[in-house]
Amino acid sequence: MLAVFRKPKTFKLRALHSQEKFGVAGRSCQEVLQKGCLHLQLPVAGSRLCLYEDGTELTGDYFWSVPDNSELVVLTSGQTWQGYVSDLSRFLSAFHKPHAGLIQAARQLLSDEQAPLRQKLLADLLHTVSENIAAETRDEDPPWFEGLESRFQSKSGYLRYSCESRIRSYLREGPFDVDTCASKHSINPYGNRESRVLFSTWNLDHIIEKKRTVVPALAEAITERDGREVAWEYFYGLLFTLENLKLVHIACHKKTTHRLGCDPHRIYQPQTKPKRRRPARKRR
Repeated sequence: MLAVFRKPKTFKLRALHSQEKFGVAGRSCQEVLQKGCLHLQLPVAGSRLCLYEDGTELTGDYFWSVPDNSELVVLTSGQTWQGYVSDLSRFLSAFHKPHAGLIQAARQLLSDEQAPLRQKLLADLLHTVSENIAAETRDEDPPWFEGLESRFQSKSGYLRYSCESRIRSYLREGPFDVDTCASKHSINPYGNRESRVLFSTWNLDHIIEKKRTVVPALAEAITERDGREVAWEYFYGLLFTLENLKLVHIACHKKTTHRLGCDPHRIYQPQTKPKRRRPARKRR
């Protein structure tokens, strides 16, 4: 009987897989359920309330411990709800063929969401589902080219230009001593505009440092060559190829001296031994 004198609790209700929410107040689980079913035009018999966050069923004993303004889902007989991950799984199942309606639904969920973790999940989901990797030209994916000069008409053309520009300004810090990144960073700059912009923060990192090691070794080799031929292909590989370069996320840079040197056996071209001339045969 004490419930009669308590202030009614407030909730936000929605039907299964619906993005529209409405407010309901009540002093018992049954009262909230009845009001919700009336608004949604659903049968009260067989229906129940579950927390949107984790799918926990709302019962009489649990009713007063739930915080005000909690989100609830009204389920009819046979329906199930496993929490907000159920919404995410519906989006994931459609990733192979994203469409405008799916992207709009994800944006609607994000605009109504307040919990930081769910906001991040939805933002990451929206970022992935909006990718248009197969498109190549400006006409096929106009949003990708936003902010770029009109002379760039293809993704490949712009990324080639971007790589050529960045190759002139390598950074020397990075995870030079590991084969794979423990943080599992990955990026596809062809996906969408955000990925294309984010790609500019990644850096090409020299394993054997360019400024501290490679360039000084090359200068010394030229000065001290003493008739020997400098192995230019070796130094070219160290400066400009994957032999000595890694593409790394900026957060993975290691601000330490690499303490790696050039291979002393590869600085000069191997010297070929001069062929001995055979003595001329005497004519009889």
